[in-house]
Amino acid sequence: MILSVFANLNNKETEIIAKEMLSVLKNSGCEVFFDEKYRNLLSDSLCSFSEDANLMEICDIAVAIGGDGTTMKTAKKAAIFGKPALGINGGRLGFLSGIERNELNLLQDVVNGNYQLDERIMLKAELIENEKTVKTFHCLNDAIFSRGDFARLIDIEVTSGGRELMTTRADGVIISTPTGSTAYSLAAGGPVLSPDLQCFEVTSICPHSLMDRSIVVGSGNTLLVKISSDVSNNAILTCDGEPPAAVSSDTQVAVSLSPYKARLVKIKPDNFYEVMKKKLVDRRV
Repeated sequence: MILSVFANLNNKETEIIAKEMLSVLKNSGCEVFFDEKYRNLLSDSLCSFSEDANLMEICDIAVAIGGDGTTMKTAKKAAIFGKPALGINGGRLGFLSGIERNELNLLQDVVNGNYQLDERIMLKAELIENEKTVKTFHCLNDAIFSRGDFARLIDIEVTSGGRELMTTRADGVIISTPTGSTAYSLAAGGPVLSPDLQCFEVTSICPHSLMDRSIVVGSGNTLLVKISSDVSNNAILTCDGEPPAAVSSDTQVAVSLSPYKARLVKIKPDNFYEVMKKKLVDRRV
């Protein structure tokens, strides 16, 4: 088995976890690859190196060490290559992580094939200008439409099949997958969705309304989003926390089901609701 590790080893804590992981896997028979740029840092460790561009292609499992952002980025890239991803929590919440730092001994189960794959749908967001797609994003968590430089409300219209789904004046709108329902959407008052559901959740951000609730739609729908704002303001689209794209009043964004699915390595017996209670209610690991 080949494991490729995706981590920022310039972070001291992440470096320590990576070296602890290598110690656990020392006699496991699997080969562990790191980015070539960390060769000097890991010169005393038993591992292999390759250019970052090749790491995903050569591995059987992609391993992310860090917080949920690192795991999400790695899982999305792994999905495009058809590879599973395992998150080792080196951050704070670690909701997407398969194991915690004090559970590295469970890596032996991965090597022995004693794990399951938790499949998650992703969404696709396409920026359309003059009836042409100019940019495409694939999101594991969410596509967020929000106001730009000024603290002014924007008008957002969401339609499906030519029919109005939501029209709101707000700071923005979040369209999330079930995986993303425990992220920003939850903070904005949206419901928690089981990750095995095939649907999207549409949640307003600080709407100027006394009656505004999240809407859940089937993932077979294509949602069209249009935004208008005053002449001195602008709106942006942020997908999974990546650098934003400008959204003008002449731009449409089509949100639909991505052809890719993320596959997260699951080792522990905890189900989704038990993990949610630990991470979001009890705040323990």
